[in-house]
Amino acid sequence: MELRPGTYCCCTCGLSEDQPFCDGSHHGTDWVPVDLTIEETRRVGLCACKQSKNPPLCDGAHKTLPADED
Repeated sequence: MELRPGTYCCCTCGLSEDQPFCDGSHHGTDWVPVDLTIEETRRVGLCACKQSKNPPLCDGAHKTLPADED
């Protein structure tokens, strides 16, 4: 997604209804959001699987997760 300069509060708990951004749903859990500061408008890949070793940025960890079997 393209983000403009500013600080963004990114969800790490997976509970936010405003993914990938924090909406406070983590309150009462041990999870804390991660701040991301953008200095100039740019495209970023934000992690949606919550397994990145470089949160909140995607590092491709989703490629190693087992496939959902429904």
